[in-house]
Amino acid sequence: MAGVPVVFVHGLWLHSTSWQPWQDRFRTAGYEPVAPEWPGIPATVAAARANPGAYGNHGVADVVEHLAGVIRGLGAPPVLIGHSFGGLIVQILLGRGLGAAAVAIDPAPAKGVLALPPSALKVASVALRNPANRSRAVALTPAQFRYGFGNALSEDESAELFERWSIPTPAKPLFEAAFANLSPGRATTVDTANPDRGPLLVTAGGRDHTVPPAISKGTVRLYRRSPAVTDLVEFPDRGHSLPIDHGWSEVADTALNWLAAHEV
Repeated sequence: MAGVPVVFVHGLWLHSTSWQPWQDRFRTAGYEPVAPEWPGIPATVAAARANPGAYGNHGVADVVEHLAGVIRGLGAPPVLIGHSFGGLIVQILLGRGLGAAAVAIDPAPAKGVLALPPSALKVASVALRNPANRSRAVALTPAQFRYGFGNALSEDESAELFERWSIPTPAKPLFEAAFANLSPGRATTVDTANPDRGPLLVTAGGRDHTVPPAISKGTVRLYRRSPAVTDLVEFPDRGHSLPIDHGWSEVADTALNWLAAHEV
């Protein structure tokens, strides 16, 4: 819808500039897109790689509050689109009434999602195996990126995406998600019962190692008692790279068509 702002939120191990093709597509469709960076992360991939110590201690709540400030500066409630931990964050913001609608692309698990597939645990273990990482930014190797993001791609495309977009990432959100169901902590809690929130679309990548379909489907089940719209779309042959790889436009157009169907 013309003039509606769109806020794109990346997840772990990617930089905000990875949303540029989406911003161009949504701008052409008449929206006003922005892709704010997480607090403390520099404006370029190169700068983030050079100084990960500047932003290693940020958790989910820090990112949520930072983005809430961005949203308050917009002229209207935005569409919120997030990938992975960004998908969790846009749900938190939507539940607080800070968005007109949200698209959560293969979202990290909210508190209450009990599925823990082995592949997701393997990806998270990159950070979780060392408790000291909780206050650090942790990088992936090309092989780890291939497993967590590029497993449904050719080796060449996975390597290209790693070189173009991958940055060290705060590990704290992984610790918060891993122990969310064992503690009263609220960092990854979503208000799934808010009856007045805007519509939500959740996606699942059928070959996603980082957020397997069981997690996306568990996310949707959290909303089962909500009267607000909650939809699920699965891309059976896609991995966790689905918003940045050669097939990104299929996902973007699915989101655009879904928003149009809900007149947002």
